[in-house]
Amino acid sequence: MATLLLAEHDNSALNGVTAKALTAAIALGGPVHVLVAGKDARGVADAAARLSGVDKVLLVDDALYAHRLAEPLAALIVSLAGSYDAIVGASTAAAKNVLPRVAALLDVMQVSDIIKVVAPDTFERPIYAGNAIQTVKSGDAKKVVTVRTASFAATGEGGSAAIETVGAGADPALSTFVEESIAASDRPELTAAKIIVSGGRAVGSREKFAELIEPLADALGAAVGASRAAVDAGYAPNDWQVGQTGKVVAPELYVALGISGAIQHLAGMKDSKVIVAVNKDEEAPIFQVADYGLVGDINTVIPELRAEIAKIKG
Repeated sequence: MATLLLAEHDNSALNGVTAKALTAAIALGGPVHVLVAGKDARGVADAAARLSGVDKVLLVDDALYAHRLAEPLAALIVSLAGSYDAIVGASTAAAKNVLPRVAALLDVMQVSDIIKVVAPDTFERPIYAGNAIQTVKSGDAKKVVTVRTASFAATGEGGSAAIETVGAGADPALSTFVEESIAASDRPELTAAKIIVSGGRAVGSREKFAELIEPLADALGAAVGASRAAVDAGYAPNDWQVGQTGKVVAPELYVALGISGAIQHLAGMKDSKVIVAVNKDEEAPIFQVADYGLVGDINTVIPELRAEIAKIKG
């Protein structure tokens, strides 16, 4: 039977993590159907249909799913689950809210944060902050799986899947939408950014973050990240946190400034293609994973780096 992939979107655009989760879904071996549940989300369905390897897109366009509340979305997925061997989603905040509910309603285990599909019933996932890899084999008839998208390349376009309109499911009436407050930013979204500039506790203050880290990120067209220590100290907001208890990223370039490299932080960024680290402590663990390391004071290095970038840009 087929695999049902939950699309990640905002009703207007398909999030890039969906294409990465699709790569894992295809590895399960069966046909892949993508579920787009939202309001006025036909454009999202069209984008999903263009992804290579998608056999069908299920579009559920209803106000009930406008804000993708976990309870009605989980109920919808369960109502569709009879036709599928596996239900897959990216390891995002949204899917982590929905798929555990789906697993509970189906009375199966969830296999979380997989980094490799070994077989349709066997997966690898990191444990102990990525220091060990656990192989999990599920004996459940239906697999509910979340995918660490940093470990999978995005599937390209070139497909032309059929789009099937599906009616809304029953509303369990367990939650209602009240409001949302979304921070506006011209910078790339952290988990989708190709370049990330991150600061640690050594930055020293929120003002220093604004003075040093953010202008460098803007010069590089990068997203801004932070270590947990910097977030806990109030230097950066929670949604910038990279690490085991924050966001897991794998950009093409990760610049770590004043970050010592605690194991919890490394778990969230060590799959980056190129890692550049600047730290005053030559024994800092971050240098063990860095492709390029510079022992120096970020207060001196960052202005010099910005000056060189300005010269290149002319």
